[in-house]
Amino acid sequence: MDLRQAIGSQTDVSSSIAKHLLLSNEGKTSNVVLSPLSIHVVLTLIASGSKGPTLDQLLSFLKSKSTEDLNSLSSQLVALIFADGSVSGGPKLSFANGVWIDKSLPLKPSFKQIVDSVFKAKSNEVDFQTKAVEVAGEVNSWAEKETSGLIKEVLPPGSVDSSTRLIFANAIYFKGAWNEKFDPSTTKEHEFYLLDGSSIQVPYMTSKKKQTVRACNGFKVLGLPYKQGEDKRKFSMYFFLPDSKDGLPALVEKVGSESGFLDRHLPYEKFEVGDFKLPRFKIAFGFEASDVLKEMGVALPFTEGGLTEMADSPVGQNLYVSNIFHKSFIEVNEEGTEAAAATAAAFALRSLQMVTKIDFVADHPFLFLIREDMTGVILFLGQVLNPLAG
Repeated sequence: MDLRQAIGSQTDVSSSIAKHLLLSNEGKTSNVVLSPLSIHVVLTLIASGSKGPTLDQLLSFLKSKSTEDLNSLSSQLVALIFADGSVSGGPKLSFANGVWIDKSLPLKPSFKQIVDSVFKAKSNEVDFQTKAVEVAGEVNSWAEKETSGLIKEVLPPGSVDSSTRLIFANAIYFKGAWNEKFDPSTTKEHEFYLLDGSSIQVPYMTSKKKQTVRACNGFKVLGLPYKQGEDKRKFSMYFFLPDSKDGLPALVEKVGSESGFLDRHLPYEKFEVGDFKLPRFKIAFGFEASDVLKEMGVALPFTEGGLTEMADSPVGQNLYVSNIFHKSFIEVNEEGTEAAAATAAAFALRSLQMVTKIDFVADHPFLFLIREDMTGVILFLGQVLNPLAG
C-alpha cells in the first residue's frame, strides 16, 4: 500500500462527505466543523467486520482495495500522527477508540485482534439488554474525558436501547498554539457579510507580519502553522476564502468534486500582506453521519446480513449499524486552536499568481481545515458562515 496515495484517497472521501454535509440544508444555514478522519476510522472498523456486498460497498466508498489496506492505513496514522506532541512543545493530541459489546455476543477472535492491535481500542463487556441507558452514559463519559470535556454527549438520549448489541466510538482532541500568535490588543471589530447580504460586527485578529498565502482563480488560501514539537510533524490550519462574498457554495462544490483539489491549492510561500483580517470563532456541531452516508449510497451496513465477521455467535448474523453519530468542536483565537471530535456507531440486532502584496480579509463565509503537512492527513474540516454563531 502506497501511504501517500492512500491518504490522498482518504482526503477525497473526506472532501466528498464535507461537500455533502455543507451543501445540505443543515450546512447552508449553520457553521460546521467535522472530523472526516474520525468518521473514516469508524467506517474502517465496520468494513473489517463485513463481507460480501456490504464490504464491497464500503471499500468502493472508501476508495480502497481491501480491509488490509484500510487497517494498515489506520494503524500507520495512529503511529505517525496521533502521538501527543505537547511534551516536546508541539500540539496536544489525543486519539482514542472504544468498543462496548453485549456480554451475550462475544467478538470473533479475528475481529477482536483487529480491534485490539489496529485500532488500539479498549473493549468493554456490557449488558445492553437491561442497562442500555447506563451504557450510553458510560460511552458519553468516555468521549467527554477523551476530548478534554469538549464533547459532552456523543450519543443522544434514546439512541441506545435493549436491541443495541455493540457500540464503537472514536474521539480526537487537538490543541495547538500558533507559531506566531496574534496580539490581542490589535483585535478590533469590523463588518462581516453573511450569505443573505446582511452584515454584523465581529472581532478580527490582525498582523503586519508576512503570511503564507496564495491567490488562486476565484479564491485565496491562507496557511497558519502551529508551533512544532521536536518530531517531524507539522500541523497547519488553512483558510479557503472565496473572492465573492457569496462564493462559498461554489467553492465547496469544487473541493468535494475535484480529486486532490485541497492539496493542489495550498500555499507554500510567504508574502507581504496588505490588509489582513481573520475573525475569531468557536463552533460546536453534531450530526447523524448515518443519514449523510445513506444519501451518498452507503446503505448496506444499515441493513441486516453484511456484518457477519464481528460476533462469534449465530445471532451475530443479524447485526447491522443502526446509527453513526458525530460531534465536533473548534475554537480559533489569538493563541491558537482547540478542536475535538467524537464519532460513535451503534450496532443493533433486528429483529498561483505572482504579486508583491496580497490582501486577506476574511469578512465573508469561508472554509477551513486542520492538516498534518508531512503526511497530508486532514484532521478537521468545516465552514464559518457567521463567526458569532456557535
